[in-house]
Amino acid sequence: MSLDRPLKPALLKGWRRSCPNCGGGAVLYRYLKVHDSCQNCGQDLYHHRADDGPAYLTILIVGHILAPLLHFVFVNFRPEPWIMALGFGTGCIALSLYLLPRIKGAIIAFQWARGLNGFGNDTSGNMNKPN
Repeated sequence: MSLDRPLKPALLKGWRRSCPNCGGGAVLYRYLKVHDSCQNCGQDLYHHRADDGPAYLTILIVGHILAPLLHFVFVNFRPEPWIMALGFGTGCIALSLYLLPRIKGAIIAFQWARGLNGFGNDTSGNMNKPN
């Protein structure tokens, strides 16, 4: 079965934490909880399988951003260790909290666009949740 769901617009909608189908409803509530369905278009979202993927990708991205920056700051400026720990610890937490829900939304949108984990059972984009 072939789905006609463009990936790039779905990923952008997911990054904005909105429904990959319509872009109007929110995918997440309470920071990382996923709605069972979109409040705007009714797209079912309950069969997503994001699991630990967003956390792993967040760690990977934050590490690749902050590690070279940490090295650069240490080599060029030699700040006190407590300043380094405080500054980079705060940066790590802030960047992680910013990226995690956006990456989770993008992973859910990727699954929706590619028809993975039950998203492909209905080619119209909407499915009724079984009772």
